[in-house]
Amino acid sequence: MSKGIAITGMGIISAIGNNVEENYTSLIEGKIGISKISKINTIHKDSIMVGEIAFTNKEFEQQLDLTPDNNYSRTAFLGVTAAKEALKNAGISNINKYKTGLVSATSVGGMDMTEAYYYDYLENKETQKYIEGHHAGDSTQKIAQQLGIEQGFVTTISTACSSAANAIMLGARLIKSGQLERVIVGGTDCLSKFTINGFKTLMILSDTYNSPFDENRKGLNLGEAAAFLVLESDKVVKAEKKPVLAYVKGYGNANDAYHQTASSENGEGATLAMQQALKVAELLPNDINYINAHGTATGNNDLSEGRAILRVFENHIPDFSSTKAYTGHTLAAAGAIEAVYSVLALQNNVVYPNLNFKAQMKEFNLTPQLELKEKELQTVMSNSFGFGGNCSTIIFSKKQ
Repeated sequence: MSKGIAITGMGIISAIGNNVEENYTSLIEGKIGISKISKINTIHKDSIMVGEIAFTNKEFEQQLDLTPDNNYSRTAFLGVTAAKEALKNAGISNINKYKTGLVSATSVGGMDMTEAYYYDYLENKETQKYIEGHHAGDSTQKIAQQLGIEQGFVTTISTACSSAANAIMLGARLIKSGQLERVIVGGTDCLSKFTINGFKTLMILSDTYNSPFDENRKGLNLGEAAAFLVLESDKVVKAEKKPVLAYVKGYGNANDAYHQTASSENGEGATLAMQQALKVAELLPNDINYINAHGTATGNNDLSEGRAILRVFENHIPDFSSTKAYTGHTLAAAGAIEAVYSVLALQNNVVYPNLNFKAQMKEFNLTPQLELKEKELQTVMSNSFGFGGNCSTIIFSKKQ
C-alpha cells in the first residue's frame, strides 16, 4: 500500500490559459476569462457572460492531428489537450510501464454535438457519428486512446459539479489500496446550449461578472475547461526518481440529501465533506492554510458553504477565496481546475484574490481574501459541491 499519493504532473486548459503556466500567470495578474458569448449561437448570447476557450474545434482537430472523419466532441478535445499536457509534465514516456488507470469526469459529455446534429440524425448518416459520441464515457475513451492506455482501469464519474474532485478521490484510493500504481485523474466539460438553457431555467446565471461571497451576487458564469493530474505511488516516485509537485493528503465526500439542485442552508454535506477530509489527512482545522472555495456566486451556494466553513473552522477561519470569478463555473471540470490552482498556490506560496467582492454577506462575518497574498503554505483545502447535494473536499499538502 502506498503511504503518500504524489502528484507528479498537471495539465489544464481554461478561459484564462491554454496550459499550466498561462493559467498561473492569469491568476497572479488578475486576468479574467469572462466575456459575452461568441462561439455558441444562442438567444441568450447578449444576456449572460461565460468563460470561453479561444480555440475552435477545427483548431483542436489540427493540433491533435485528427482526420476530418473524427467524431470528437468539444469536451473530448479539451480533455485530450489537458491530459496530454499532464503526461508530458510528469515526464511519462511509457504509460503502460506501471499499472495505470484513468478516471475522467464530465457532465456535459458530447451534448454540444448532439444538439447540433440531433435533427439530422435520421436523414443524414454522416451526422450519426456525433450522436454516438454523446454518452459521458466517450470522451474518457478518447482520452485513454490518445494517452495509449492499452490495459487498465478506465472509468467516468458524473456527479455534477463535484465530479472531478471525486475522480481525484477515487484515483487516490486506488493507489492507496494498492490496486493501481498510477492514475490520471481530472475532468472536462465544454459549453453547450443545453447547459446554458438549463442554468437559465434555474435563474442562477449572471448577466455580469460573477462575485463570489458578495452580498449583491447575481449568480454564476458558466465556463468550459479541462484539467488532469497524474497521481503516482511511493513505489513509482522512488523508482523513477520523480519530482513531486504536491500530495493528495485527504479527501471526503458526503451528501446533503436536501434538494435536487440546492445545498442545505446550513451546509450539512459540505461540513461533513470537510470534516472527513481532515480526518483522512489526520489534520486539525488549524492546519489548513488556505481554502479554495467552491464559491459559485449563487445565493444558495455561498450561504451554504460559508456556514459550513464557520461550522468546521469556528473562530479560526483560514484565508479563503473562489477562483470562479476568473474562469466561470466549469461544472464537472471544476474540481480538477481548482486542484491545479491549489497545487500552484502551494508551490508558489500564494493565496489568490476573490475578484469582484464589494460587500460582506449579511448572514455572517466572513470576508474572502481580496488581494494577491504571499504566504507560506503547507496545506490547501479545495471544495467542490454539486447538484443533488454531492459534496467533496480534497486536501493538498507539500508533505506526505
